[in-house]
Amino acid sequence: MQISSTDVLIVGAGPAGLTAAIVLTHRGHQVTVVDAQAEGANTSRAAVVHPHTLELLEPYGVTESLVRRGVHTPTFAIRDRDALLIAVPFDKLATRYPYTLMISQAETEAFLLDRLEQLGGKVLRPAVVTAVSQDEDGAEVSFTDGHRVRARYVIGADGMHSTVREQAGIAFTGGTYGESFTLADVRLSGGVPDNEVILYFSPAGLVVVAPLPDGQYRIVATVDDAPHAPDRAFVQHLLDERGPQAHPAVVDDVVWGSRFRVHHRVAEAFRNGRILLVGDAGHVHSPAGGQGMNLGIEDAVLLGESLSGVLAGGEDDVLDDYAANRHHTAESVVALAGRLTELATASPRRRPIRNVAMRLAGKVPAVRHALAKRLSGLDRR
Repeated sequence: MQISSTDVLIVGAGPAGLTAAIVLTHRGHQVTVVDAQAEGANTSRAAVVHPHTLELLEPYGVTESLVRRGVHTPTFAIRDRDALLIAVPFDKLATRYPYTLMISQAETEAFLLDRLEQLGGKVLRPAVVTAVSQDEDGAEVSFTDGHRVRARYVIGADGMHSTVREQAGIAFTGGTYGESFTLADVRLSGGVPDNEVILYFSPAGLVVVAPLPDGQYRIVATVDDAPHAPDRAFVQHLLDERGPQAHPAVVDDVVWGSRFRVHHRVAEAFRNGRILLVGDAGHVHSPAGGQGMNLGIEDAVLLGESLSGVLAGGEDDVLDDYAANRHHTAESVVALAGRLTELATASPRRRPIRNVAMRLAGKVPAVRHALAKRLSGLDRR
């Protein structure tokens, strides 16, 4: 039976796994990346890259490509139909990237993979993990084809249903939102600006409308029972009952669509000995605020930099610091996304009170700036 060895085995080649691989490879370590998919099968749920994420990726040669391709949106607005409740100004932030960058997750992953390959790395596919064991010197991962890999450390970047997390015996606590979410990339005409990400509140539920490259828009909405592949009529109905009224948005074409359930869960630990977690393997939550992929990339950069020091001979207690910090941060972000979701889905009775409170808060520059720092991730520098 074939056994190979590596410094770090990364299971999962999504944004977090690829980022961890880039950081470690860039710093001169031997890294093996595996993924269960035969090729990159991406449902492209994430579409937001925040300023702090761009800052973190800058030293590793990824940011320039993302910035050149994505749509720069300086404002995140929350509206109740046409009524503006609060406008969050990213263009006032002290960063080289004073905007929300809108780009599909599929393209983000393509840029990350290209950078990894430039550094000499690659992703081995398909490679399905069956077992993970560890001792004081390292960990061993077995695959369905009988191959085994011995690594000094294993990073679980294999998503919400992480085999690595399960094999490590780490609980994944939380729950599931009652609604399902529909997602569609569309071409629009009518009353939707191309320089804002807008979260619309309405009695029927929330809908997010955000510009993407090539004149497309990303639509995300809560629904009781989302169709597997939303068509033009379905997306149009969502916008008619939740979006702008004075100048309605018209759906000209649906390029792609999907549905998903949203969980709010955090791993009870981000480390068990030689096994560490990043991304959705460690935390999942509502898409409100566009935090998910950004938090995963942040995990990966911070872990990669910490682990590099350990591999070079440093004490491994910095990995405990990483685990504690990321657990705390994940719980904070999950709570923020949950609060935004609760605000968006307020009952008709609570809606007027919510709107008045948000309008008053939106008139205070310090409140708007604090929310921009929180959503952008710059409060975690």
